[in-house]
Amino acid sequence: MWCLQKKHFYLIFAAVMESFFRTHDYLVRHVHAPVRRRLMDEIHWGDRLIGIKGSRGVGKTSFLLSYAKEYFDTDDRKCLYINMNNFFFQGCTISEFARQFYESGGRVLLIDQVYKVPDWSHELRLTYDTLPGLRVVFTGSSVMRLKEENPELNGIVKSYNLRGFSFREYLNMKAGLNLKPYTLDEILAQHGQLAAEVCRLVNPLDHFPAYIHHGYYPFFLEQRNFSENLVKTMNMMIEVDILHIKQIELKYLSKIKKLLYLLANDPTQTPNVSQLAADIQTSRATITNYIKYLADARLVNVLYRLGEKSPKKPARVMMHNPNLIHAIRPHQVVQQEAIETFFQNALWGRHVVNVGDRSCDFVVDGKHRFRILSEQPRRQLSNICYALDGIRRSDGPQIPLWLFGFLY
Repeated sequence: MWCLQKKHFYLIFAAVMESFFRTHDYLVRHVHAPVRRRLMDEIHWGDRLIGIKGSRGVGKTSFLLSYAKEYFDTDDRKCLYINMNNFFFQGCTISEFARQFYESGGRVLLIDQVYKVPDWSHELRLTYDTLPGLRVVFTGSSVMRLKEENPELNGIVKSYNLRGFSFREYLNMKAGLNLKPYTLDEILAQHGQLAAEVCRLVNPLDHFPAYIHHGYYPFFLEQRNFSENLVKTMNMMIEVDILHIKQIELKYLSKIKKLLYLLANDPTQTPNVSQLAADIQTSRATITNYIKYLADARLVNVLYRLGEKSPKKPARVMMHNPNLIHAIRPHQVVQQEAIETFFQNALWGRHVVNVGDRSCDFVVDGKHRFRILSEQPRRQLSNICYALDGIRRSDGPQIPLWLFGFLY
């Protein structure tokens, strides 16, 4: 009797696996990835457990499918893409599925939206421990803290962040080019030469305003209204990523949304925590936590003064990227705010950006002092780097603002 049940189980599983392979084949063949992401070359794909985090809308699914398309033939059954939204995983664990996949010859399992199933971190650990010949690559929300909140994964997972399009990636796609990224040191030392090289191939200013408006999120390529799509995505970041992953009750949703709106409409960008707490009718501690969650979701960036960090009060809270400003208040976009937001977003993730003093807007890595300007400065200080909007090439010590979009 047991043998018959076991045989029936394997027959069902084989049919399900065929369905997943058909889906994998279709998705890989039809993935639309017009530009190769820089992260593709930064990941060590030989690691056994790789986590790719990123905010909603930056293209994590397309990234996984692009990896499968680049490294495997579509009929190569050693690689399989699966999405945890599939109802099948309400009755089958990750480790059970991984074992069946491995025993049928699979060697690379791509798991999308891993956090959608319970005990996902335990299941990944079990898979890692019991199937040493299987490599697992999974995607998750930027709100997830893989190592801090999931100690089972400490020491075994290699974590990476997928960001939205850089201006370089956007420009490559729009102009059909293959421009390479530069380091901050290269830009500071050779900006005249680097800007001239780019301008020989394309005029960046023909594309920069559009990037500021809608170029960060790859879904601008879809045949839908971008602003409406971005607003929907922002709501999903709060409703699903923050509330679901941080296990916050639904009744607090409106408070988090109102906080984001107030932060986005604060002309000083210096949060008054006491006033925000009064406006939202909650505690100062809760406001601090909510701001942190919004930063984890990549809706805002939190900046501190030099020498300060959390839990100190932020010196400045900015939108994570300028596209968000246009989505929240499209008729009240201040150009200075937009270009400063572009600058801090371009350096975020790989550099430490602090709020500057009266002489500068930002201090980067504790030593580089920047002013971000939309017009020529009346006088220039020797210890300040000037990033200027609206210029194609370097004019003396001034650096074209768009060039900082080449950092990744």
